[in-house]
Amino acid sequence: MRIVFHGAARTVTGSRHLLEVNGYRILLDCGLYQGRRKDTYERNRHFGFNPRKIDAVLLSHAHIDHSGALPLLVKEGYEGPIYATSATAHLANIMLLDSGHIQEADVKYLNKKRRRKGLDPVDPLYTIEDAAQVAGHFVAVPYDYSFEVVPGVRAKFVDAGHILGSAAIALDLEEKGRKVRLWFSGDVGRRHIPILRDPVLPDRADYLLMESTYGDKPHRDVQEAFNELRDVVKRTVERGGKVIIPAFAVGRTQELVYALHRMIEHGDIPKIPIIVDSPLAVNASEIYHAHPECYNKEALRMLHSGDDILGFGRVTYIRSVEESKALNDRKDPMVILSASGMAETGRILHHLKNNIENPRNTVVIVSWQAPNTLGRRLADHEPVVRIFGEEYEVRSEVVTINGFSAHAGRDALLNYALRLKGQAKRVFIVHGEPRGAEPLMEALREHGMKVSYPDLHDSFTF
Repeated sequence: MRIVFHGAARTVTGSRHLLEVNGYRILLDCGLYQGRRKDTYERNRHFGFNPRKIDAVLLSHAHIDHSGALPLLVKEGYEGPIYATSATAHLANIMLLDSGHIQEADVKYLNKKRRRKGLDPVDPLYTIEDAAQVAGHFVAVPYDYSFEVVPGVRAKFVDAGHILGSAAIALDLEEKGRKVRLWFSGDVGRRHIPILRDPVLPDRADYLLMESTYGDKPHRDVQEAFNELRDVVKRTVERGGKVIIPAFAVGRTQELVYALHRMIEHGDIPKIPIIVDSPLAVNASEIYHAHPECYNKEALRMLHSGDDILGFGRVTYIRSVEESKALNDRKDPMVILSASGMAETGRILHHLKNNIENPRNTVVIVSWQAPNTLGRRLADHEPVVRIFGEEYEVRSEVVTINGFSAHAGRDALLNYALRLKGQAKRVFIVHGEPRGAEPLMEALREHGMKVSYPDLHDSFTF
């Protein structure tokens, strides 16, 4: 038995882990790496393994840094199943189509500028047509159901509490009479967040493969984040500006809509327009309505009482390009949520380009930002940023609010791993930069656990 770390190794994005058992190859996640544009393109083009020789894929959840390379995998010859929960398969289908569309649109826009400069055009990583081929490979599996992936490998999805349909994966492996349990955390969610159930903690495992995004710090209380967002909106409205929020279309957007809808209902902020400008977020919100099997008790109670948890009666959801462009001409205060969450692709780039030099406006960063992304540069308060190859002075207020994260913080991650104290032979720390991973590793070692922090393409035989 062997595992090879082909992504999310010493970084947060691009989750790809290759498990080899009985001569079979199983890929845990197949995500896109996000970072400096040139590095991103090259890294995503090369898997480090032959897609034709993969026998099965297990997908923890639909976020693009976990699912976004599936179109490339299929394009380069993968023919097998992609196992996921029903909600993950549903979300991933629309997210991958959207990713293909965004890459085509961004490359088209970029190539116009390249032609003016006499540069050769570039190709998108993959197209909408490529992304559409993935749907036929999905096999939906319910939570808590044990199924055979390949001979000698059984898997079970358990609720990770991160986004709709997200799962940790318990894998029972048997090779030459030897039995091993590997637990893959996926992205660990937080307790008591809106809509979703709490994450299931590992109950038994010989090896733990877990994320460490926020392994260096506990999260602030969700109510504190709620209050800070309320204050940001109020002061921006008072100076007549817009609040621009780069937000992941799945998970973060729904949580923020829930919060803003509640603020208006309770009179905490003025009744200003709340705009969700992302076709993907609109579609994802509709999918949230279609999967109540993922809801917590409070969300189910609201659903049964007829309450609209995602504010469809109060929030404006925009699909068309024309409606999106029209927002640039509006001068009235409003909140605009738009993808992508790291401000690297999509309509958010146009909103930032048109609003970032106006000191009345506020840009709100509400999620972790990968190094070398536009979102990270804004979070780091760089005075000048590049958008579509052009430089813009950052004159708007920039605020980072950490409490809305859908990832578990340090204390919760530590508690997650310590459930296997005295049992797990080794913990593999992935999906985290050194500043997040190293404090978590130190804490686990203090508790007597053996910990590894693999580099890209490192392998471990067990």
